[in-house]
Amino acid sequence: MAAITASMVAELRGKTDAPMMECKKALTEAEGDMGRAEEILRVKLGNKAGKAASRITAEGVISAALQGSTGALVEINCETDFVSKNDSFLAFTQACARLVAEHNPADVAALSALPHSQDGFGPTVEDVRKGLIGKIGENMAIRRFRRYAGGGQLASYLHGTRIGVMVEFTGDEVAAKDVAMHVAAMKPKALATADVPADLIEVERRVAAEKAAEDSAANVAAGKPAQSAEIVAKRVEGSVQKFLKEVSLLNQAFVKNDKQTVEQMLKERATKVAGFTLYVVGEGIEKKTDDFAAEVAAQVAAAKGQ
Repeated sequence: MAAITASMVAELRGKTDAPMMECKKALTEAEGDMGRAEEILRVKLGNKAGKAASRITAEGVISAALQGSTGALVEINCETDFVSKNDSFLAFTQACARLVAEHNPADVAALSALPHSQDGFGPTVEDVRKGLIGKIGENMAIRRFRRYAGGGQLASYLHGTRIGVMVEFTGDEVAAKDVAMHVAAMKPKALATADVPADLIEVERRVAAEKAAEDSAANVAAGKPAQSAEIVAKRVEGSVQKFLKEVSLLNQAFVKNDKQTVEQMLKERATKVAGFTLYVVGEGIEKKTDDFAAEVAAQVAAAKGQ
């Protein structure tokens, strides 16, 4: 049995907003497996356990570059929100997006090796990054990028500097821009239901099955008849199909007119979307939580030692 520490409980609570004791129980049942504990809480608490899952957990900037039918979306991280507004940092992120569009680097290492000079630093992107770290006094890292150069039309949308979307399409540019804004707001996982990753579907199916089993057991405990296997299977499949519609772009209700789906809006405006990329700053990164009291104590101790 894995030891369940206070920090593990706090981490799970931060991800789910579930009560501390429920988090501890879930971690114990999951033998310390954080992902499994989240599933257990979803079964027990429903959507209440997932409302904090999309919180931003790191700082940085999303930058986009469009050059005709070539475009790029880049995420570069830093440690604090203050630095994410620094002019030199912003110039660096914009330069990286432009370099990805122009040179098609294979990965972050290849992008880092490209020629670039800024603020007196160079001659490569990596040299500029290191120079800015020294100048600004805070670590920064190129996290990821996506480049489009398939010859199709492109539209991009930046919600401030924290959410970025690029859409590949044919048809009406205004409609495509609307789709990009919709993606930023609704955060679909895939273009169509057939494109939703199998691992996400499996998690949803497992949660739905466990929830149905718990409800059936509760009926029996209350003296009601247990649900048949056929009814349980239909409930599970219904939950999965509902999930697929909620996370696939074309099936989502369009944010500017919830009486029609995105697919219906696009058809009405003679436009087709081939794909999209959505970046949210810090998505999936665990942000360091500083212990302020410990930090102050360490500073006091250091001062006494001088």
